[in-house]
Amino acid sequence: MNETIAVTVNGEPRTVAPGATLLELLAALDLDPRAVVVEHNRKIVRRPDLGGVGLTPGDSIELVHFVGGG
Repeated sequence: MNETIAVTVNGEPRTVAPGATLLELLAALDLDPRAVVVEHNRKIVRRPDLGGVGLTPGDSIELVHFVGGG
């Protein structure tokens, strides 16, 4: 059985595996955790804590990418 839960990432609905962490979400999106700021339910999550924050149905995640330039 392929069960998933619904979350919102940058305003878009997305499904993830039950028990997935923020770090696993970033990996699934092919994002480097060093290059994004993660907000989980309106709270910034520090990079070392990404693997310890599990996603639950209805969670809201905002990802802000760092962009270099000059």
